[in-house]
Amino acid sequence: MEYIATIRNGFPSKFGIPRQSGLIESLKSDIIFEPKYRNPDALRSLDGFSHIWLLWEFSESVRSDGSWSPTVRPPRLGGNTRVGVFATRSPFRPNPIGLSCVRLEGIDLHTPDGPILHVSGADLMNGTPIYDIKPYVPVTDCRPDATEGYTEQTRQQKMHVVFPPECATLLPPDLIGPITEILSGDPRPHYHDDPTRQYGLTYRNYNIHFTVESDTLTVTAIDKLAE
Repeated sequence: MEYIATIRNGFPSKFGIPRQSGLIESLKSDIIFEPKYRNPDALRSLDGFSHIWLLWEFSESVRSDGSWSPTVRPPRLGGNTRVGVFATRSPFRPNPIGLSCVRLEGIDLHTPDGPILHVSGADLMNGTPIYDIKPYVPVTDCRPDATEGYTEQTRQQKMHVVFPPECATLLPPDLIGPITEILSGDPRPHYHDDPTRQYGLTYRNYNIHFTVESDTLTVTAIDKLAE
């Protein structure tokens, strides 16, 4: 297989990316096709769908020796409990393929980079290779009677985010909302519990420093990085 596109957004590294797609709808991304696939005909009628599936590569988790483990330790279970790899969405799989459902916000057919898809709610890092795009079909893709296994016990709890005014003024107004939502999802490894520890999350060209105590996340400083 070869990838057909890459995603472009504000996440230069894995830290801080939502753990699943659709958790933060305010996060915007663009899908840029490879030159070979910049044919507007391939997108004909896609604009009738509100959501699409992305099949993509965990490009930062590829093991060059091809090794894999039948069990993994999900962070949301504390990082110590092992479950079968096929009972998780861990990036460390026999084939490092991810699956995400995102909202299709719009399509630009004619740009210098060819057709571009504007999407929201993605859980991919900037530059992630995409292998395929398929429409989300509610009548078959939505299963209201589905059970959710152990994830029912590990549903993401939102953090209370304290954003001091002196820090908020360092950000463009349109970034405060998305960054607050990213932080409210508690980007730390779930087994970390040190209120004195400083963390740093990079989104676009800003590095946001924060600490966490109990269910409160406090922004402590913001550095603007070089463009």
